[in-house]
Amino acid sequence: MRLIVARCEVRYTGRLTAVLPEALRLLMLKSDGSVLVHADTGGFKPQNWMTPPTVIEEEPGRIVVRKHAGSTEDRLEIIVAEVISDVSHDMGEAAALEKEGVERELQELLADAPHHCGEGFRLVRREWPTDIGPVDLMCRDSGDGWVAVEIKRVATIDSVEQLTRYLERIAADPAFASPCRGVLAASQIKPQARVLAESRRIVCVEVDPAVLRGERAPDLTLFAA
Repeated sequence: MRLIVARCEVRYTGRLTAVLPEALRLLMLKSDGSVLVHADTGGFKPQNWMTPPTVIEEEPGRIVVRKHAGSTEDRLEIIVAEVISDVSHDMGEAAALEKEGVERELQELLADAPHHCGEGFRLVRREWPTDIGPVDLMCRDSGDGWVAVEIKRVATIDSVEQLTRYLERIAADPAFASPCRGVLAASQIKPQARVLAESRRIVCVEVDPAVLRGERAPDLTLFAA
């Protein structure tokens, strides 16, 4: 992780336009491509940020962060007037590996039993490649339609955005003669993520790793007569 304390101006363009006037700020550049702009007020929330995947371009006095978000390009331009501190820290891999390990296990379990993501689902391939990254599972449903399944430990709004980008790239691929729909599968799905997913016709499925591993029976659903 790189931490920069600098006097800077921040300009965001994309789905809207915003300018933070020149002031002393903390810039956080994470190894996963996340970029956060913090002030010394306003609590924990950054004044502006960019989630991965991003492209970071740097030159003297200027840092530009770009990412594609649907049909637009989000752009964060940081104009640096003065650098007070610029340090990098190796945070180690332990924390990231713990999260990735859970998601990897979920992917393996659901690949062996894709029907937990949807009735009649059958696996075509794990890690289906796109030009912006791999889809966790590519399946066919009972009607032989394509289904892209993104798997998370905890699904957030960013998870919905990620799956949306995959679906847009798949839709642009001439190899797909029929549409591909999306399923977001996770141990926990945040309420805001569920609302956004449903607005984009993405199906949300909560899965229990203990059930997938056969350690306990699935909960029974009771229907009134």
